[in-house]
Amino acid sequence: MARTLRGRATHHHEGDLAVFLIGMRVNALHRPDAWLPVLAAMGPMLRELAADPDSGFLGYRMTLSWRGTVLVQYWRSVEDVYRYATDPGARHRPAWTAFNRRARRAPGAVGIWHETFQVAAAESVYVDLPVQGLAAATAVRPVTRRLDRAAARLAS
Repeated sequence: MARTLRGRATHHHEGDLAVFLIGMRVNALHRPDAWLPVLAAMGPMLRELAADPDSGFLGYRMTLSWRGTVLVQYWRSVEDVYRYATDPGARHRPAWTAFNRRARRAPGAVGIWHETFQVAAAESVYVDLPVQGLAAATAVRPVTRRLDRAAARLAS
């Protein structure tokens, strides 16, 4: 179990970053042949990214529900996200090709989506929690008197 940090903390990061949301939704529970490979493909891609500091991948958080999953990914830049997505030597391209092939055989059985955000400034606060989210992807620091308010954290 992750160690809980007592009190208030925030993240520390200088410069832009990218937040990439990606998810899937199971539309046809009776078609695991269509949706299980989509779910199974994510782990190897995340391991590949985490093992390559030059990829620009900073970290992620995954949420599972009974119908699917959502990942919040933190990246150094939007360009790094696009570079990985189009890299013919990375795991994403074959996974994308396989998804499209399965989707043609089972139309509508599984849905996928993503949203990409280029972020110039960000603010966060975590109270009595293990390090997570943006703080886990970048760096964690205590909330001091100077960083007591959200507006001050956003401006710092």
